[in-house]
Amino acid sequence: SFFPDHMISFPSETNAAVSHSGILQMFLSSSTYPEIHGYLHAKEQGKKSWKKLYFVLRRSGLYFSTKGTSKEPRHLQFFCEFSNSDMYMSSTSKKISGAPTNYGFCFKPNKSGGTRDLKQLCADDEQSRTCWMTAVRLLKYGMQLYQNYMQLYQGRSGCSPLNVTPMRSISENSLVAMDFSGHRSRIIENPTEALSVAVEEGLAWRKRGCLRLNSHGSPIAMSNMGMSIHRSQSWFHHKISREEAQRLILQHGLVDGVFLVRDSQSNPKTFVLSLSHGLKIKHFQIVPLEDDGKLFYTLDDGHTRFTDLIQLVEFYQLNKGVLPCKLKHYCARIAL
Repeated sequence: SFFPDHMISFPSETNAAVSHSGILQMFLSSSTYPEIHGYLHAKEQGKKSWKKLYFVLRRSGLYFSTKGTSKEPRHLQFFCEFSNSDMYMSSTSKKISGAPTNYGFCFKPNKSGGTRDLKQLCADDEQSRTCWMTAVRLLKYGMQLYQNYMQLYQGRSGCSPLNVTPMRSISENSLVAMDFSGHRSRIIENPTEALSVAVEEGLAWRKRGCLRLNSHGSPIAMSNMGMSIHRSQSWFHHKISREEAQRLILQHGLVDGVFLVRDSQSNPKTFVLSLSHGLKIKHFQIVPLEDDGKLFYTLDDGHTRFTDLIQLVEFYQLNKGVLPCKLKHYCARIAL
């Protein structure tokens, strides 16, 4: 109902036909995603005129093509992202804004001062407008919608919930604190309790890591542990070049906050954070420091130190620090 075949396409690695629940699964996934594409009318900024353009919706934002229906990175121009904007349906866009049709919708930045910052669009029919708006809603609130759905059916006997397992890396805007210590899981409503549980779990996880045994039956040192745990993360790319990193980010889209972490080619002991900001790709060296027999990682010459790369990335996802912007969307190891 929401996704007509001519408006949706799937990653090249998806060969088999995708079921309806499979489409939802992909929206909740971090490594693959369905791509929505088609023509929309866009109101030109500061003008009364509208222009028909070919748009492409990806996880990192909405883009339009400057050359027909080409999806080449050099032809895709960024239109807007969703983390700092709210989406609205326009019921009178034809009458008030002179839109070509009545099937309008718009994006309003959260910090917007007035209607001049609205990004207005309109579709040719109700079905395509529903498709665009549903896809944006799933990309922005998918995990929260899923959690709400599961909560609704958990307490009802005889009702089986939708067979979808979320795999997405959740942004801080849609995190749900859960307690799995009892017979049944529960959502932690109290923010203070949620914070203390998170801290305890983090310390316990790293403590357990120290006690893991290597192939010779000896405990793994904490410094060695910190050097290897990042390899399981989707944002980490082992032994890729600067050019490959730039190509991956270009494929994802030159949106502020798109990033990946990779091994440094010039110094085998260091790492590099590659980050998109201001339509440019910037590279920041992550340097290991040893202090009192302990290994730390830093981006700012030791002023802020982290025991491992996971802790470093989590910090800069919530704080800008020395970076030009927060880390928002990571490039997964699977090329999108």
